[in-house]
Amino acid sequence: LETNLGTIAKSGSKDFMSKIKSAKNKKDIDIIGQFGVGFYSAFMVGKKIEVTTKAFNQDAYMFSSDGESTYTIESCEKETTGTSIKIYLKKNTDEEDYDKFTKTYTIENLVKKYSDYIRYPIKMDVKKSVQDKDENGNPIEGKYHDEIENKTLNSMIPLWKKNKKEVKEEELNEFYKSKFSDYEDPLFSLFLNIEGNINYSALIYVPSHLPYNLYSDTYEKGLQLYAKGIFIKDKCPELVPDYLKFIKGLVDSDSFALNISREMLQTSPVLRKISENVEKKIVDKLNDIKNNDFEKYQSFWKTYGEFIKFGIYSTYGMKKDLLQDLLIFHSYLQEDKYISLKEYVEKLGKDDKNIYYASGENLDAIKLLPQLEKYKKQNIDVLLLDQKIDEFSILMLQEYSGKKFVNISSVEAEELSEEDKAKLDEITTTYRRFLDNVKEELKDRVDDVVFSNNLVDSPLCIVTKDGMSLEMEKTLNEQPGMEQEAKASKVLQINPDHDLFKALSNLNDNDDLTKEYASILYDEAMLLEGHEIKDKQGFVKKLNSLLIKSAK
Repeated sequence: LETNLGTIAKSGSKDFMSKIKSAKNKKDIDIIGQFGVGFYSAFMVGKKIEVTTKAFNQDAYMFSSDGESTYTIESCEKETTGTSIKIYLKKNTDEEDYDKFTKTYTIENLVKKYSDYIRYPIKMDVKKSVQDKDENGNPIEGKYHDEIENKTLNSMIPLWKKNKKEVKEEELNEFYKSKFSDYEDPLFSLFLNIEGNINYSALIYVPSHLPYNLYSDTYEKGLQLYAKGIFIKDKCPELVPDYLKFIKGLVDSDSFALNISREMLQTSPVLRKISENVEKKIVDKLNDIKNNDFEKYQSFWKTYGEFIKFGIYSTYGMKKDLLQDLLIFHSYLQEDKYISLKEYVEKLGKDDKNIYYASGENLDAIKLLPQLEKYKKQNIDVLLLDQKIDEFSILMLQEYSGKKFVNISSVEAEELSEEDKAKLDEITTTYRRFLDNVKEELKDRVDDVVFSNNLVDSPLCIVTKDGMSLEMEKTLNEQPGMEQEAKASKVLQINPDHDLFKALSNLNDNDDLTKEYASILYDEAMLLEGHEIKDKQGFVKKLNSLLIKSAK
């Protein structure tokens, strides 16, 4: 009593460890439970503590202290061997209800939360109401009596400490639903038992649906942290990268001290190593599902795909090697089916250098892009990017397997043969005045007006240059706090083989009428790109004016 309780912060750990060095079965010996400063945490709720102890064939003694000044040790009477600890609770205050610590459910919850997986049973006498029965053993309605049950409060052996081969998927799912208060089975789980320089066990779950408050300010990411089966922290954010914030689960390691602080966790190299390993294991699991159960992976992707893309974008491409093979996109030629980047590249010819993509508000809007006509005609597949973050993540990738990403609505997508260049140069020279008039009228909206062979059936389109697309421009300008409006560098491309231009070519010498048509051409091109016309009233007014003139 003097050695272990008489000195605050006295720990018998070293003495304890020295005594077990020669023990045969060291695996079953655990330092948890040895007396130390933790004993004095009882004074957070207690005004006085009495420890009564009796060793075999020894006298009994009582240690008593109020935790403020000193302590006493006196002889006492005790019939059985062992130790009992009695805590006298503080009086209730306006801020704290100490009486709650005498309630059965409070004690059960505390044991369940902090000591559920200690290997020794924690038992308590619990009063329960039992229905009376008659002499034939039949229940008597309305009559009950109290019985005392010596109830074990903790489960002792954690699921993650069991042999992985002996744990069924049903057990993992039931544990998840009970532990994390979900009504559905998880989409999948990951059971880890890692031994090496750092030993740890982990149970990781991906919910089958988004956590209800995932996008709220109150949502906290993180895995539960245990040390040697003892609960340390409910949400340990250092264990989870932001792009995996939706995962649930826990990590248990014997590499942490029980009294590890938040500051120590934040700088812990052990925690960082575990976090990196868990992240890689999750990505490996996702790749395995994608390769072997694509239907299941699509379910994951529809729910969490944007987070994977955020992982690439938010790290400025530093995680692209880790995450790029998880990306899947809708395919234009394969009727909107999802395909991976690897699958896209495998279908390319030897001389193909680019991975083509198109972006827009949704799939229907993307399919209306006039630029797609050429790729369909040439049987070239195009990835359809229908989420706002898609282009930003692609921008961070830049290339995949040596193939460059190219937006079909960009100047860079246009590849011209020498014959095509000669044809466009000739028609540009012939109709230079027409192009200059259109460009002059649209000088605040486009940077250039050119002829293009990028179109098949459509009369015109808007393309961009210098890396920012129309969809990126729109997304950036929707962000709160934008001090300066984002502006893509736009080029109006005209199809010289279309009947519309053949009709307009007669205006080559009519500057005023050409300029009047220019605004309508621009608005039509923006509509074809799936974007709103800013001045709808002006568009309709000019269109009606030209219709009236043509009718006369």
